[in-house]
Amino acid sequence: MSSYSAEKTVREGASEKRKAILAAARDLFVHEGVDRVNMDAVAARAAVSKRTVYDYFGDKRSLFLAILSEVSESLLATGLRAIEEHLPKDAPIATVPQLEAALTALAIDLGATVVGSADLHAGFALVAQERLRTPTTEDDIETAPIQAALAEHIAHFVDAGLLDTDNPRLAADHFGALTLLLAYERHPVPARADPDQIRQIMIDGAHAFVRAYARR
Repeated sequence: MSSYSAEKTVREGASEKRKAILAAARDLFVHEGVDRVNMDAVAARAAVSKRTVYDYFGDKRSLFLAILSEVSESLLATGLRAIEEHLPKDAPIATVPQLEAALTALAIDLGATVVGSADLHAGFALVAQERLRTPTTEDDIETAPIQAALAEHIAHFVDAGLLDTDNPRLAADHFGALTLLLAYERHPVPARADPDQIRQIMIDGAHAFVRAYARR
């Protein structure tokens, strides 16, 4: 690696300016549309020079993808942390009620940290905008690693005799649909999201999941 590449990597990873540029671009893209925002506007909102914006991201397309990457990384960190905290494979979970309690705690945690996140909402809004503009786009927030991790933990509890499915990945998708996706549908604006209602959606969703997948 050249000294220039190494220096740039450190700069990209550590600079507060980079964070400011991403935040400014995310806000402008969501509220005005990616096509209507130029790099001058991003620089002005971030209080940096246009040259700084180009130094960090090169062009608007790269800036857009960097926003999606940042949201994906944040979502992945949040999801994996919650799964490991509430549904560890070495947890003393020996009964279906104990498993439901753990799944409920997991759902409530995700409801509080994901559904109420303005940054995550902004990322999903950008993806929706891009799909309206370019229906064939493959740009997206990466959720597959979280679903794969949850599926792995579900498979563990299938082996333990508490859950019944031959498709843990589909079960993980169902868990997400009954909890996070439903909460997003009912609370599309984070500023107006009701924490108590989100919590109840998570409790009901976890209960419905267990009723569907618990071993009889």
